Amino acid sequence: MGETLNGAIDLDIDCEKKLSERTLSDLKARDLPDKTIRQMMKDLGNQRAKLYGWPNTYVFTKAMGEMFVAQLRGNLPVVIMRPTIVCSTIKEPFPGWVEGVRTIDSVAVTYGKGSLSFFPAGRYSVLDLIPADMFVNSMIVAMKAHINQASLTIYQVGSSYRNPVTFNELHDFHFRYFTKNPWSNRQGIPVKIGKGLVLSNLMIFQVILYMFHVMVKTMLMFVTRMGCYKLQHILYNLDKKLQVATKLVDLYKPYLFFKGIFVDTNTQRLIETARENGLDEDVFNFDPLSINWNDYFVNVHLPSIVKYLYMYSHIFAMVISSHLGLSSQT
Repeated sequence: MGETLNGAIDLDIDCEKKLSERTLSDLKARDLPDKTIRQMMKDLGNQRAKLYGWPNTYVFTKAMGEMFVAQLRGNLPVVIMRPTIVCSTIKEPFPGWVEGVRTIDSVAVTYGKGSLSFFPAGRYSVLDLIPADMFVNSMIVAMKAHINQASLTIYQVGSSYRNPVTFNELHDFHFRYFTKNPWSNRQGIPVKIGKGLVLSNLMIFQVILYMFHVMVKTMLMFVTRMGCYKLQHILYNLDKKLQVATKLVDLYKPYLFFKGIFVDTNTQRLIETARENGLDEDVFNFDPLSINWNDYFVNVHLPSIVKYLYMYSHIFAMVISSHLGLSSQT
């Protein structure tokens, strides 16, 4: 309770709670728009998180949640499961099951569409991943193992320690998959992708982004004075995209250049104990050593992401067509 990542000052959760409530109350009293209030509260959360050493509000509040659980559990048997990036299933209910496109998949799809030619990341940074069904299996086995044990146990459920996959390897998997199975654009023409430039130096990437931003702003001012409204609209949209890109870089920076490895000693012990007690690994497997990352990405994960997006786009087109009274072919 109260321990922080940077060790600079102790964390008082009650004070943080009062600060957020007081700030929200003051903002509402000023009769500000809801959108402005939401943004200011987000900014406050990120400021408080970084004060204690966490990169954003999301992980900061998760840490506070764990502190509360540890403090209030009494004699209850409590297990805290910490999954890393949860990706599509490797086996159950079927290989590649996924809901939506998130985190690394949004980058993968943008790359496959040919819209991403360079991106920032440490080439040898390890992306800590775990398929969704393997994480579910770990929860089920952990619950069974800790029945009637009045203790608190924390499990890191990931792959970075015993079966790491680097960003460089992921980049190679994606390049080979989309080269062999190219994405088709709206005209049905296959999209040819390049290897892509990986910028391991974040400062260089930010300078390039800044230069693009300044160039677009300058051109926008010029065409506005000239009255070129069509070009003005295009440049305005490009400027908005650059602003979003800047925010995304800031958001993902702590993960794309992360140097840490999460040791999963407790999870490894759980696997060994479960095996000794007759674990059916065909049903309840959660050992990251069993994952072949090349096979998983090329034959399971990426095909599922692409299929999901095509299906979603087709359904969306059908819904729009029905509302507009158009034929399905149209």
